[in-house]
Amino acid sequence: MATKHPTWNDEDWLLLMQLYLFKPVGVKPIYSRPMVDLALELHIHPQVLYEQMMKLRQIDTPRMERLWQQYGNSPRRLAKGVKMLRQMKGFRNANAFYDGVEETVAEWEADFMPLEGITMPQQQTAASSQKTTMMPVHLIMILDQYFRLTPTTMVASTPEVKALARLLDIPAETVVEVMDVFQICDPYLKRDAMMVSEFLLPCRQIWQRFGNDKPEKLAALAAQLKAYFV
Repeated sequence: MATKHPTWNDEDWLLLMQLYLFKPVGVKPIYSRPMVDLALELHIHPQVLYEQMMKLRQIDTPRMERLWQQYGNSPRRLAKGVKMLRQMKGFRNANAFYDGVEETVAEWEADFMPLEGITMPQQQTAASSQKTTMMPVHLIMILDQYFRLTPTTMVASTPEVKALARLLDIPAETVVEVMDVFQICDPYLKRDAMMVSEFLLPCRQIWQRFGNDKPEKLAALAAQLKAYFV
């Protein structure tokens, strides 16, 4: 993937630097939640931001040297510059996607948008009674685990299912329901059973993207996406 993006502006270095300096200071994982949030804001793939952040760390050009001299040791000046930048730009309002504004949405952006009409209870904890908004990234993570199990182990009591449910902050029963839908999508199982599930259409879409490809590619993506949930 190219390290340059048509919507990248020099001012964006300030946003990237602020994220870089968040503790722990350094290059952030590609799919860490703050990186994804900034990527959605800029409509630039997290991989591109990651590569730009690597450039930011190297400080090997006059532009990077000036940037660090001006803002590197002045968090207050940096915060002021970022605030002004967002005020000037509006700021490419990432929330526009959720307000019904018609936009051209890249596939990776849609992966982090809510699945319409699907909201699951979170894991039962004393600290929170909120609900998790299901997104395609949840289904991608579940599909990766699906390929690591057999149908007889796709049950809520299986340790791997429990662990994934905790990571995604959804009930283990929801993980099992999604896996049941993937079994219908799986041509190797040849399941002809009819199923009524709100996950049927989104699961079919995820299967079309990843189900017939090499499992190693999905596994590599899921390993990176894990950073979004931790």
